[in-house]
Amino acid sequence: MEVNPRKVIDLIRLAILEDVADGDHSSLAAVPADRQVKARMMVKQEGILAGLAVGTQVFREVDPELIIEHSFEDGAIIKPGDVVLTVAGNAQSILKAERLVLNIMQRMSGIATHTWELVSLIKDLPVKLLDTRKTTPNFRVFEKMATVIGGAHNHRMGLYDMIMLKDNHIDYAGGIEPAIQKTREYLTKTGKKLKIEIETRNLEEVDEVLRVGGIDIIMLDNFSLTDLREAVRRIDGRFETEASGNITRDNIRAIAETGVNGISSGALTHQIKSLDLSLKAF
Repeated sequence: MEVNPRKVIDLIRLAILEDVADGDHSSLAAVPADRQVKARMMVKQEGILAGLAVGTQVFREVDPELIIEHSFEDGAIIKPGDVVLTVAGNAQSILKAERLVLNIMQRMSGIATHTWELVSLIKDLPVKLLDTRKTTPNFRVFEKMATVIGGAHNHRMGLYDMIMLKDNHIDYAGGIEPAIQKTREYLTKTGKKLKIEIETRNLEEVDEVLRVGGIDIIMLDNFSLTDLREAVRRIDGRFETEASGNITRDNIRAIAETGVNGISSGALTHQIKSLDLSLKAF
């Protein structure tokens, strides 16, 4: 995933503004302005580290003179008692950055950990785990960075970089055939080079998409394992296939074994518990 560094900094600055506004008055009131201190980030729960690069950038954005040292890299397996990083410098600066750094790194590490757990169940099979747009507003960039750290693939970043015709698009367009035809006409008129993915809800809709053609990816949404296998057989490599809907640790292996090219899971980003980290003075 390629992320514009400028965009990351812009998002960090917005987050700092949201949290600090006109000042961290707790620190300004109680902590001497010239106090120099150290703190370390402690791991309290095993998982996959993610967000270290972003957290480091937060510290630097708050105070460029802070000294950050780390013993791990994003993607590393971390265990309780590990020290992820140490930060030294102005006490008010460290306190100002502390919660934002933890919020980002805890959530990103939780996402990376869950993603890694799912990927580990299918890593020997020729299938990709895909993330979705089911992300936190204004935090999508970081959440999708975390899924990649965990071993998944970014499917699309937003509404602008791929066409996905889901059930409501199809119903509003008047059916599968008009939805595809109108989409092809739109791409021709605008000159845009975008992949087209279309959602199907049953084998009859798969057959209709195969008859109409003109797309790149067929999503097989909430299909049974039997119907997934049959859909893959009917599609026979003409288009890429993506299984979606209620993907869990218990069924992902069986779904991958049906022969689909990709498995998408919104739960990678929208049903995640943050990994437990803490920043403590020493």
